[in-house]
Amino acid sequence: MQFREHGPRNGSPVVVVLHGGPGAVGSAGGLARLLADPARVLEPWQEALTVETHISDVLSFVSTHCDEPPVIVGHSWGAMLALAFAAEHPSRVAALCLVCSGTFDLEARAEFQRALEQQMPTHAEGLSRADRDAIVDRIYTVAPLPADPLDRNEFDERANEASWNDMLRLQADGTYPAAFARVQVPVLMVHGADDPHPGRMIRASLAPYLPQLEYHELARCSHYPWREREARDELARLVRAWLYDR
Repeated sequence: MQFREHGPRNGSPVVVVLHGGPGAVGSAGGLARLLADPARVLEPWQEALTVETHISDVLSFVSTHCDEPPVIVGHSWGAMLALAFAAEHPSRVAALCLVCSGTFDLEARAEFQRALEQQMPTHAEGLSRADRDAIVDRIYTVAPLPADPLDRNEFDERANEASWNDMLRLQADGTYPAAFARVQVPVLMVHGADDPHPGRMIRASLAPYLPQLEYHELARCSHYPWREREARDELARLVRAWLYDR
């Protein structure tokens, strides 16, 4: 698995950052850099097509590159994968941080679609996929900072569709979020107040299975808090305090 490394090689703790999408390879580079030093941060690039293979790939990566169970920080889809991995391999994770997680039930997903469509311009149906994606990117930030060159914009359509459909199947058959009851480590959830993904509804869907879940909402922030002019510092403060003061 291809990956980038941030911070000192002997840094502590070791943090693994999982990007979103699925299929948005390298899209969390700015988040990884924000958390690095004194932590050692590893940023693997996922290219699997099923949740099971994603979990297997993360296990192989952690076994190869981490002497001790790492803290896993996941963004969006990466937050969902972090929970799925921790449920399958609870002893291989020290703690979890969920940054702007995706949805785990029909109600939250319907609210996400409603919020997204409400912010879409009326002419969006006639636009190309690239133009629609550009509009969604603007919806996903409130007051964006200049683009971070570490945040790549490559997107694997095949990996996105296959992985997401498999996650939907696992939610429909009741596997998730029920399996998350096996997660016993600390879990921090950080969410943008303006994110179309409904943070409080997602928290409510997870709470019965993760009583240890700690929730923080960032004002003036959508789906990429490390790219937000008014939320980046608060994100760094929250996650760094959680990393080093637990």
